[in-house]
Amino acid sequence: MTGSSTQMRHEITQIPDVVAHLVDNGQRQITTAADALTLKDPAFLTSIARGSSDHVATYLKYASELMVGIPMASVGPSIASIYKRPLNLSNSVALTVSQSGKSPDIVEMAQMATRQGATTIALTNDAHSPLAETCEHIIDIQAGHELSVAATKTFLNSAVAGLWVLAEWANDKDLIKAIHQLPEYLAKAVKADWSEACAALKNQNSVFCLGRGPAFAISNEAALKFKETCQIHAESYSSAEVLHGPVSIVDTNFPIIAFVSNDAAESSVISVADQLAEKGANVFVTSTKSQTARQLEAIRTDHPLTDPIALIASFYAMVEQLAVARGINPDAPRHLKKVTETR
Repeated sequence: MTGSSTQMRHEITQIPDVVAHLVDNGQRQITTAADALTLKDPAFLTSIARGSSDHVATYLKYASELMVGIPMASVGPSIASIYKRPLNLSNSVALTVSQSGKSPDIVEMAQMATRQGATTIALTNDAHSPLAETCEHIIDIQAGHELSVAATKTFLNSAVAGLWVLAEWANDKDLIKAIHQLPEYLAKAVKADWSEACAALKNQNSVFCLGRGPAFAISNEAALKFKETCQIHAESYSSAEVLHGPVSIVDTNFPIIAFVSNDAAESSVISVADQLAEKGANVFVTSTKSQTARQLEAIRTDHPLTDPIALIASFYAMVEQLAVARGINPDAPRHLKKVTETR
Protein backbone atom coordinates (compact mmCIF):
# COMPACT_ATOMS: atom_id res chain seq x y z
CA MET A 1 0.00 0.00 0.00
CA THR A 2 1.42 3.35 -1.02
CA GLY A 3 0.26 6.85 -1.80
CA SER A 4 0.72 9.18 1.18
CA SER A 5 3.74 11.22 2.19
CA THR A 6 3.48 11.46 5.98
CA GLN A 7 6.49 11.23 8.26
CA MET A 8 5.02 8.02 9.63
CA ARG A 9 4.97 6.56 6.11
CA HIS A 10 8.58 7.63 5.59
CA GLU A 11 9.65 5.91 8.82
CA ILE A 12 7.73 2.74 7.94
CA THR A 13 9.61 2.53 4.64
CA GLN A 14 12.87 2.81 6.62
CA ILE A 15 12.11 -0.33 8.64
CA PRO A 16 14.01 -2.83 6.44
CA ASP A 17 17.09 -0.58 6.40
CA VAL A 18 17.16 0.20 10.12
CA VAL A 19 16.76 -3.48 11.00
CA ALA A 20 19.59 -4.28 8.58
CA HIS A 21 21.72 -1.59 10.25
CA LEU A 22 21.05 -3.10 13.68
CA VAL A 23 21.87 -6.61 12.48
CA ASP A 24 25.09 -5.40 10.83
CA ASN A 25 26.29 -3.32 13.77
CA GLY A 26 24.73 -4.65 16.98
CA GLN A 27 26.60 -7.90 17.56
CA ARG A 28 28.96 -6.66 20.29
CA GLN A 29 26.26 -5.27 22.57
CA ILE A 30 23.96 -8.22 21.90
CA THR A 31 26.70 -10.69 22.78
CA THR A 32 27.58 -8.80 25.97
CA ALA A 33 23.95 -8.84 27.12
CA ALA A 34 23.56 -12.54 26.25
CA ASP A 35 26.73 -13.35 28.19
CA ALA A 36 25.31 -11.46 31.18
CA LEU A 37 22.19 -13.62 31.03
CA THR A 38 24.31 -16.77 30.92
CA LEU A 39 26.43 -15.61 33.85
CA LYS A 40 23.36 -14.71 35.92
CA ASP A 41 21.45 -17.91 35.08
CA PRO A 42 18.26 -16.20 36.29
CA ALA A 43 15.31 -17.97 37.83
CA PHE A 44 13.04 -15.43 36.12
CA LEU A 45 13.09 -12.26 34.05
CA THR A 46 11.22 -9.03 34.65
CA SER A 47 10.29 -6.38 32.12
CA ILE A 48 9.95 -2.66 32.72
CA ALA A 49 8.15 -0.69 30.01
CA ARG A 50 5.07 1.26 28.99
CA GLY A 51 3.05 1.72 25.81
CA SER A 52 4.51 0.29 22.61
CA SER A 53 7.62 -0.67 24.54
CA ASP A 54 5.49 -2.79 26.86
CA HIS A 55 4.13 -4.60 23.82
CA VAL A 56 7.72 -5.36 22.85
CA ALA A 57 8.18 -6.75 26.36
CA THR A 58 5.11 -8.97 25.97
CA TYR A 59 6.54 -10.32 22.72
CA LEU A 60 9.86 -11.03 24.45
CA LYS A 61 8.04 -12.69 27.36
CA TYR A 62 6.63 -15.30 25.00
CA ALA A 63 9.97 -15.67 23.23
CA SER A 64 11.81 -16.29 26.52
CA GLU A 65 9.26 -18.77 27.78
CA LEU A 66 9.10 -20.65 24.47
CA MET A 67 12.86 -20.74 23.86
CA VAL A 68 14.44 -21.26 27.24
CA GLY A 69 11.54 -21.99 29.59
CA ILE A 70 12.31 -18.97 31.78
CA PRO A 71 9.25 -16.92 32.76
CA MET A 72 9.16 -13.16 32.31
CA ALA A 73 6.84 -10.96 34.36
CA SER A 74 5.94 -7.35 33.72
CA VAL A 75 6.61 -5.11 36.74
CA GLY A 76 4.63 -1.90 37.08
CA PRO A 77 7.02 1.07 37.28
CA SER A 78 4.76 2.70 39.86
CA ILE A 79 5.90 0.07 42.39
CA ALA A 80 9.13 2.06 42.61
CA SER A 81 8.13 5.56 41.54
CA ILE A 82 4.85 5.93 43.46
CA TYR A 83 4.71 3.19 46.08
CA LYS A 84 8.46 3.11 46.86
CA ARG A 85 8.33 -0.64 47.47
CA PRO A 86 11.55 -2.57 46.85
CA LEU A 87 11.22 -6.01 45.26
CA ASN A 88 13.35 -9.10 45.73
CA LEU A 89 15.02 -9.31 42.31
CA SER A 90 18.37 -10.80 43.32
CA ASN A 91 18.04 -13.88 41.12
CA SER A 92 16.63 -12.14 38.08
CA VAL A 93 17.44 -10.15 34.97
CA ALA A 94 15.45 -6.95 34.49
CA LEU A 95 14.91 -5.98 30.85
CA THR A 96 13.89 -2.36 30.41
CA VAL A 97 12.49 -1.18 27.08
CA SER A 98 12.18 2.55 26.40
CA GLN A 99 12.70 4.27 23.09
CA SER A 100 13.61 7.62 24.65
CA GLY A 101 15.05 6.29 27.93
CA LYS A 102 13.74 9.42 29.63
CA SER A 103 10.54 8.56 31.48
CA PRO A 104 11.24 9.10 35.20
CA ASP A 105 9.17 6.15 36.44
CA ILE A 106 10.89 3.73 34.04
CA VAL A 107 14.31 5.00 35.12
CA GLU A 108 13.40 4.82 38.82
CA MET A 109 12.17 1.24 38.46
CA ALA A 110 15.41 0.28 36.69
CA GLN A 111 17.40 1.92 39.49
CA MET A 112 15.47 -0.05 42.09
CA ALA A 113 16.05 -3.29 40.16
CA THR A 114 19.80 -2.61 40.14
CA ARG A 115 19.83 -1.87 43.88
CA GLN A 116 17.88 -5.07 44.55
CA GLY A 117 20.41 -7.26 42.81
CA ALA A 118 18.94 -7.75 39.35
CA THR A 119 21.16 -7.73 36.30
CA THR A 120 19.76 -4.83 34.30
CA ILE A 121 19.64 -4.53 30.52
CA ALA A 122 18.28 -1.48 28.66
CA LEU A 123 16.88 -1.52 25.14
CA THR A 124 16.80 2.12 24.06
CA ASN A 125 17.17 4.36 21.03
CA ASP A 126 19.30 6.82 23.03
CA ALA A 127 22.54 5.34 24.32
CA HIS A 128 23.17 8.47 26.42
CA SER A 129 19.73 8.65 28.06
CA PRO A 130 19.11 8.51 31.82
CA LEU A 131 18.00 4.89 31.41
CA ALA A 132 21.21 3.97 29.63
CA GLU A 133 23.20 5.54 32.45
CA THR A 134 21.18 3.53 35.01
CA CYS A 135 21.42 0.00 33.56
CA GLU A 136 24.47 -2.25 33.60
CA HIS A 137 24.13 -3.29 29.96
CA ILE A 138 22.95 -1.10 27.11
CA ILE A 139 21.63 -2.18 23.74
CA ASP A 140 21.35 0.76 21.38
CA ILE A 141 18.54 -0.26 19.01
CA GLN A 142 20.03 2.06 16.35
CA ALA A 143 16.72 3.03 14.72
CA GLY A 144 17.76 6.61 14.01
CA HIS A 145 15.60 9.66 14.69
CA GLU A 146 11.88 8.92 14.83
CA LEU A 147 9.87 12.11 14.40
CA SER A 148 6.34 10.81 14.03
CA VAL A 149 4.59 10.50 17.39
CA ALA A 150 3.50 6.95 16.58
CA ALA A 151 6.39 4.53 17.16
CA THR A 152 7.05 2.21 14.22
CA LYS A 153 10.69 1.58 13.38
CA THR A 154 11.69 1.87 17.05
CA PHE A 155 9.15 -0.83 17.93
CA LEU A 156 10.60 -3.11 15.26
CA ASN A 157 14.21 -2.56 16.28
CA SER A 158 13.44 -3.00 19.98
CA ALA A 159 11.70 -6.30 19.24
CA VAL A 160 14.50 -7.52 16.97
CA ALA A 161 17.23 -6.53 19.45
CA GLY A 162 15.47 -8.21 22.37
CA LEU A 163 14.79 -11.35 20.39
CA TRP A 164 18.39 -11.46 19.22
CA VAL A 165 19.66 -11.32 22.81
CA LEU A 166 17.40 -14.21 23.77
CA ALA A 167 18.43 -16.21 20.70
CA GLU A 168 22.13 -15.75 21.53
CA TRP A 169 21.46 -16.72 25.13
CA ALA A 170 19.67 -19.87 23.99
CA ASN A 171 22.29 -20.51 21.29
CA ASP A 172 19.40 -20.93 18.84
CA LYS A 173 21.28 -20.88 15.55
CA ASP A 174 18.15 -21.22 13.40
CA LEU A 175 16.59 -18.17 15.02
CA ILE A 176 19.82 -16.17 14.81
CA LYS A 177 19.97 -16.93 11.09
CA ALA A 178 16.32 -15.91 10.68
CA ILE A 179 16.98 -12.60 12.45
CA HIS A 180 19.82 -11.83 10.05
CA GLN A 181 17.53 -12.56 7.10
CA LEU A 182 14.67 -10.40 8.41
CA PRO A 183 15.43 -7.24 6.36
CA GLU A 184 14.60 -8.94 3.04
CA TYR A 185 11.25 -10.12 4.40
CA LEU A 186 10.49 -6.73 5.95
CA ALA A 187 11.06 -5.09 2.56
CA LYS A 188 8.15 -7.19 1.32
CA ALA A 189 6.09 -6.80 4.48
CA VAL A 190 5.88 -2.99 4.31
CA LYS A 191 4.47 -3.36 0.78
CA ALA A 192 1.89 -6.03 1.61
CA ASP A 193 -1.59 -5.36 0.28
CA TRP A 194 -3.98 -4.86 3.18
CA SER A 195 -6.21 -2.49 1.19
CA GLU A 196 -9.34 -4.60 1.84
CA ALA A 197 -8.92 -4.17 5.57
CA CYS A 198 -8.24 -0.47 5.14
CA ALA A 199 -11.43 0.00 3.13
CA ALA A 200 -13.49 -2.03 5.60
CA LEU A 201 -12.27 0.07 8.55
CA LYS A 202 -12.50 3.54 6.97
CA ASN A 203 -15.93 4.34 8.42
CA GLN A 204 -15.77 2.18 11.54
CA ASN A 205 -15.29 3.42 15.09
CA SER A 206 -14.59 0.11 16.87
CA VAL A 207 -12.46 -2.92 16.09
CA PHE A 208 -11.19 -6.05 17.81
CA CYS A 209 -7.59 -7.24 17.40
CA LEU A 210 -6.84 -10.87 18.17
CA GLY A 211 -3.71 -12.92 18.64
CA ARG A 212 -2.20 -15.67 20.71
CA GLY A 213 1.32 -16.32 21.95
CA PRO A 214 3.90 -13.96 20.45
CA ALA A 215 1.29 -12.63 18.01
CA PHE A 216 -0.83 -11.47 20.96
CA ALA A 217 1.82 -8.81 21.58
CA ILE A 218 1.31 -7.67 17.98
CA SER A 219 -2.44 -7.56 18.54
CA ASN A 220 -1.86 -5.29 21.55
CA GLU A 221 0.36 -2.97 19.53
CA ALA A 222 -2.15 -2.86 16.67
CA ALA A 223 -4.98 -1.87 19.02
CA LEU A 224 -2.88 0.97 20.41
CA LYS A 225 -2.05 2.23 16.91
CA PHE A 226 -5.72 2.20 15.87
CA LYS A 227 -6.45 4.45 18.83
CA GLU A 228 -3.58 6.90 18.52
CA THR A 229 -3.42 7.30 14.72
CA CYS A 230 -7.02 6.69 13.60
CA GLN A 231 -9.14 7.61 16.64
CA ILE A 232 -10.76 4.16 16.43
CA HIS A 233 -11.72 2.45 19.67
CA ALA A 234 -9.79 -0.82 19.53
CA GLU A 235 -9.57 -3.70 21.96
CA SER A 236 -6.99 -6.47 21.91
CA TYR A 237 -7.85 -9.97 23.10
CA SER A 238 -6.27 -13.36 23.12
CA SER A 239 -8.25 -15.57 20.78
CA ALA A 240 -8.66 -17.84 23.82
CA GLU A 241 -10.56 -15.09 25.67
CA VAL A 242 -12.67 -13.27 23.08
CA LEU A 243 -15.50 -15.85 23.09
CA HIS A 244 -15.78 -15.69 26.90
CA GLY A 245 -17.59 -12.33 26.98
CA PRO A 246 -16.33 -9.72 24.49
CA VAL A 247 -18.05 -11.57 21.62
CA SER A 248 -21.37 -10.30 22.98
CA ILE A 249 -20.87 -6.89 21.32
CA VAL A 250 -19.98 -8.37 17.93
CA ASP A 251 -22.73 -7.74 15.39
CA THR A 252 -23.02 -7.79 11.60
CA ASN A 253 -19.92 -6.38 9.88
CA PHE A 254 -18.13 -5.71 13.17
CA PRO A 255 -14.45 -5.48 12.10
CA ILE A 256 -11.87 -7.87 13.53
CA ILE A 257 -8.24 -8.47 12.61
CA ALA A 258 -6.68 -11.74 13.77
CA PHE A 259 -2.87 -11.80 13.79
CA VAL A 260 -1.63 -15.31 13.08
CA SER A 261 1.93 -16.61 12.87
CA ASN A 262 3.07 -19.90 11.43
CA ASP A 263 3.30 -21.54 14.85
CA ALA A 264 1.45 -23.95 17.11
CA ALA A 265 -1.30 -21.40 17.83
CA GLU A 266 -2.28 -20.92 14.18
CA SER A 267 -5.09 -23.46 14.04
CA SER A 268 -6.70 -22.28 17.28
CA VAL A 269 -6.67 -18.61 16.25
CA ILE A 270 -8.11 -19.46 12.82
CA SER A 271 -10.84 -21.54 14.41
CA VAL A 272 -11.95 -18.57 16.50
CA ALA A 273 -11.66 -16.16 13.56
CA ASP A 274 -13.86 -18.41 11.43
CA GLN A 275 -16.42 -18.73 14.21
CA LEU A 276 -16.63 -14.95 14.51
CA ALA A 277 -17.00 -14.60 10.75
CA GLU A 278 -19.85 -17.11 10.84
CA LYS A 279 -21.57 -14.85 13.38
CA GLY A 280 -21.54 -12.05 10.80
CA ALA A 281 -18.38 -10.19 11.83
CA ASN A 282 -16.09 -8.81 9.13
CA VAL A 283 -12.99 -10.80 10.08
CA PHE A 284 -9.56 -10.54 8.50
CA VAL A 285 -6.84 -13.08 9.27
CA THR A 286 -3.15 -13.25 8.37
CA SER A 287 -3.27 -16.85 7.19
CA THR A 288 -4.22 -18.78 4.07
CA LYS A 289 -5.83 -21.54 6.15
CA SER A 290 -9.04 -19.79 7.17
CA GLN A 291 -12.33 -21.08 5.77
CA THR A 292 -14.68 -18.17 6.50
CA ALA A 293 -12.57 -15.17 7.54
CA ARG A 294 -11.03 -12.98 4.85
CA GLN A 295 -7.35 -13.57 4.22
CA LEU A 296 -4.74 -10.83 4.44
CA GLU A 297 -1.38 -11.04 2.71
CA ALA A 298 1.11 -12.31 5.29
CA ILE A 299 4.84 -12.38 4.69
CA ARG A 300 6.19 -15.52 6.32
CA THR A 301 9.78 -15.43 7.53
CA ASP A 302 12.23 -18.24 8.26
CA HIS A 303 11.12 -18.80 11.86
CA PRO A 304 7.81 -18.71 13.79
CA LEU A 305 9.24 -16.17 16.26
CA THR A 306 10.14 -13.68 13.52
CA ASP A 307 6.77 -13.94 11.76
CA PRO A 308 5.11 -11.47 14.18
CA ILE A 309 7.74 -8.86 13.35
CA ALA A 310 6.78 -9.00 9.67
CA LEU A 311 3.08 -8.86 10.60
CA ILE A 312 3.42 -5.61 12.53
CA ALA A 313 5.37 -4.02 9.67
CA SER A 314 2.49 -4.81 7.30
CA PHE A 315 -0.03 -3.52 9.82
CA TYR A 316 1.83 -0.24 10.25
CA ALA A 317 1.71 0.35 6.50
CA MET A 318 -2.04 -0.23 6.50
CA VAL A 319 -2.90 1.82 9.59
CA GLU A 320 -1.02 4.86 8.28
CA GLN A 321 -3.08 4.69 5.07
CA LEU A 322 -6.23 4.29 7.14
CA ALA A 323 -5.47 7.39 9.18
CA VAL A 324 -4.96 9.42 6.01
CA ALA A 325 -8.17 8.03 4.52
CA ARG A 326 -10.03 9.15 7.66
CA GLY A 327 -8.58 12.66 7.31
CA ILE A 328 -6.27 12.35 10.33
CA ASN A 329 -2.61 13.32 10.45
CA PRO A 330 -0.91 10.24 11.97
CA ASP A 331 2.27 12.23 12.66
CA ALA A 332 0.59 14.40 15.27
CA PRO A 333 -2.26 12.58 17.05
CA ARG A 334 -4.41 14.84 19.18
CA HIS A 335 -3.54 15.08 22.88
CA LEU A 336 -0.26 13.20 22.39
CA LYS A 337 3.43 14.04 22.28
CA LYS A 338 6.47 12.00 21.29
CA VAL A 339 7.97 11.46 24.74
CA THR A 340 5.64 10.88 27.70
CA GLU A 341 7.48 11.35 30.98
CA THR A 342 5.35 9.52 33.54
CA ARG A 343 6.13 9.85 37.22
